[in-house]
Amino acid sequence: MNERILVIRHGALGDVVLSFGPFAAIRKHHPGAHIFLLTTAPYAEFCRASGLFDEIWLDERPPWWRVDRVLALRERLNAGGFRRVYDLQTSDRSSAYFRLFRSPPPEWSGIARGCSHPHANPRRDGMHTVERQAEQLKSAGIAETPPTDLSWVKADGARFSLPAPYVLLVPGGSKHRPDKRWPVGNYAALATLLAKRGFGAAVLGGPDETGIAGALPGARDLTGQTSFADVVALARGATLAVGNDTGPMHLIAAAGCPSVVLFSSASDPALCAPRGRAVTVLRKPDLARLSVDEVEAASSAKAR
Repeated sequence: MNERILVIRHGALGDVVLSFGPFAAIRKHHPGAHIFLLTTAPYAEFCRASGLFDEIWLDERPPWWRVDRVLALRERLNAGGFRRVYDLQTSDRSSAYFRLFRSPPPEWSGIARGCSHPHANPRRDGMHTVERQAEQLKSAGIAETPPTDLSWVKADGARFSLPAPYVLLVPGGSKHRPDKRWPVGNYAALATLLAKRGFGAAVLGGPDETGIAGALPGARDLTGQTSFADVVALARGATLAVGNDTGPMHLIAAAGCPSVVLFSSASDPALCAPRGRAVTVLRKPDLARLSVDEVEAASSAKAR
């Protein structure tokens, strides 16, 4: 019987994208294994399409007071017969799952107390996700972790009929983190400048961001219309992307699109900036103080 391996990665989108290098490294290290991914619903189909996992399990992350659901999760985990678990989430919750396994527990790569392959670097919380996960895997015997590769994504951006050359704008982000958003009026001014240079613009975002594009003159509104695979496909054809520190920018950067990503003091690019072959980070403690001219200059230098 093939060995059974469990990988834990719940989210969020940016973290999942940054984990595709580790996913590939784990697959290469266990070529004949049956590899499971424990994740949350938004990322299940995208991860399934990668071909790096044999099974996708959804984790509803039950509240600890729902003893019945926690016990059901425990039984499922124990029935999995896993030889090793790679906890790439390394949260309090995912670390607590180590305690759900009966003795002896499987080999465990993560930060759970008492696990077999701990990532014991006391400075791990000060590392970028990419380097932190690579070091964690090295502690578990996986010497090399490649960068995220989304070449497997199959989608056709042509169905959106965007005339080339076009720029992707990602002016949204988490609703409860407005301090991570560059003002929409600045995106509108940037879209105007880009239009003068002959670039069309398309606005990406989730369903709750529908309407933002209305404030951007001449921009095509694709909010709420794109899957993760669609975003990758559009990024492959784009001349440039400009956006806030938000999940779609990780997809866009990993797809190889020249990207300008805007950060405030609300997040640290040294820990979580998108990675790709052509990424520029602009940061101001207050994004309202980041000028349109600064972003336009960086965009001009980056456009392909």
